[in-house]
Amino acid sequence: MKKNFKFDVDYIREQFPALAKTVNGYHEAFLDGPGGTQVPRRVARAVCDYLFYYNANEEGAFRTSVKSDELVVNCRKIFAEFFNCDPCEVAFGENTSSNNFKMAFCFARMFEPGDEILITNIDHEANRSPWRLLEQLGFVVKVVDIHPETITLDFEDFKSKLSHKTKIFAINWAANSCGTITDVKKFIAEAHKYGAITIVDSVHYAPHKLIDVKEIDTDILQCSAYKYFGPHLGVTYCKKELGDKLNSTRVQAYDNTRMPLKLETGTLAMELVNGAAEAVKFIADAGKHHMNQLEDEVKNYSGLRKEIAAGMKAFEYYEDELADALRAKLTDIAGLKIYGPGEGAPRTPTVSFRIEGVHAHDIAAALADKGLNVWDGDYYAIATIRDVLGLEPVGGLVRVGFAPYNLMSEVDRVYEVVKEFGR
Repeated sequence: MKKNFKFDVDYIREQFPALAKTVNGYHEAFLDGPGGTQVPRRVARAVCDYLFYYNANEEGAFRTSVKSDELVVNCRKIFAEFFNCDPCEVAFGENTSSNNFKMAFCFARMFEPGDEILITNIDHEANRSPWRLLEQLGFVVKVVDIHPETITLDFEDFKSKLSHKTKIFAINWAANSCGTITDVKKFIAEAHKYGAITIVDSVHYAPHKLIDVKEIDTDILQCSAYKYFGPHLGVTYCKKELGDKLNSTRVQAYDNTRMPLKLETGTLAMELVNGAAEAVKFIADAGKHHMNQLEDEVKNYSGLRKEIAAGMKAFEYYEDELADALRAKLTDIAGLKIYGPGEGAPRTPTVSFRIEGVHAHDIAAALADKGLNVWDGDYYAIATIRDVLGLEPVGGLVRVGFAPYNLMSEVDRVYEVVKEFGR
């Protein structure tokens, strides 16, 4: 947390109608950010406005179709600022899982049986299952191990499994299971030495940290807008030089070979695209609101990118303060163990824990009864929770994930409930 930084949480909260709801007489607290955030009015309005005033298919001669085309072009430009890329490298799809399955189908026709794919045990199944599917076609899938004590990737194990047969390396930037942030730039550079194509799952990273695809030099990056205040939509970054080579899955049309259209299987859900771009503008406006405190942090940026960077930094400072406070409180509870990287290591504001002898769902249910929404289970990080940590019999972990609309008083409320389960 930056010293003397004052985050205007009231400015943020007043934009989210969901925060006015109550459960059993308690103000409802949405601490389920890693599963999906709440949506500000402006995002819902952007979705509705498209449907009310511009709804049409693409590339027609009439007003609403022309407006729809202009809207999609503008939304690509906004996400180009979000990723730091060219607009022609931005594609939209249903969600990250679906987008990766489509990518897997592209690569199935690009490589040959016997070629190798590297995945990791720290990833969500959205970045594992699509590549596992290619085993049925004769591809060899190898898995990078993690250190179970810190839930961090084993870089030496990764290097030992890389070879000139490695064609694809799939890795997440941040682990949705417990918030571990991986130095993906280091892994990507090593994979590129062998000519491997890199695919970064940034679904859990994107809500909390600024993305720069040029800095990490990944070939593909996936994220989901509903994790950062948008509607249910997946967004893909793909390097143009790679995208130009892909034999994509799309209906026969003249634009089959054009980036980024070749990565989009049919008519876009343009109302969701509009809402997703509005979510990015919400982040940028939060940056403008806090800009006078963040000039040093964003002095190397300009325009919309600068505003997005300021918004993400403001969120980061505030969310980290909440997460640090919760971790400090939970350490006082007997039998409770927090999972994830050690003190000072890079991590998102996600706090995952269990209590000896207590099923994770029982804790989550008790919190829900008090209007505190958290997740329990494996969160589709099955390899981490079930295979590495062996926590499936006890219900996995309880996961508290912060967003910029959460409050320090909600941290206190979580602690008061959880401490009752301590031995």
